[in-house]
Amino acid sequence: MLEAIIHGLLLSFGLILPLGAQNIFIFNQGVTQHSFRAALPVVITASVCDAILIVLAIAGLSVIVLQFTWMSQLLLAFGCLFLLYMGWSIWKSVPATSEQKPSGPLSPKQQILFAVSVSLLNPHAILDTVGIVGTSSLAYQGIDKLMFAGACVAVSFFWFFMLAGAGRKLGRYDKDGRKIRRLNQASAFFMWGMAVFLAYQLFRQL
Repeated sequence: MLEAIIHGLLLSFGLILPLGAQNIFIFNQGVTQHSFRAALPVVITASVCDAILIVLAIAGLSVIVLQFTWMSQLLLAFGCLFLLYMGWSIWKSVPATSEQKPSGPLSPKQQILFAVSVSLLNPHAILDTVGIVGTSSLAYQGIDKLMFAGACVAVSFFWFFMLAGAGRKLGRYDKDGRKIRRLNQASAFFMWGMAVFLAYQLFRQL
């Protein structure tokens, strides 16, 4: 049981640490929202979405879904569109502490929508979860598999809370909002770059 827990913790940290659209978006919301509580919608939504992907991967259901080419293409198309729109929203957003008021931080509804998009409409995240977490879980049975899944889910919740908290600290430090504005612009360009990459992958499949 202990081996399964440690394996799940180390594996999940290895998968979640690299820079990606999900991590950038959650950190960005920690920065731009006026309080940590205001960023909780994106944190909780992303954590729940990751938990769903992990459970599906371990159950083997997502492998069946990805066997259909049209589903993979639909996933790529939606992911591309959401990343384009999310990049534009982040580009326009300003920190709550800034004196400028072109649009303000994202609303809870927008946070939830975008968190779902970067979590469930990200083909790479799904394939990594299916190919690595799902495959690794085959080494365990019964309670050990349950502990492995629980450890993977716990890492997602812990990491996203920490990421938003780190962003909130930066938001309090940057009183004039200049650093946050540059971060928003860099994040938007990253989102658009990922959207172009997904569009290229979709073009290759057509």
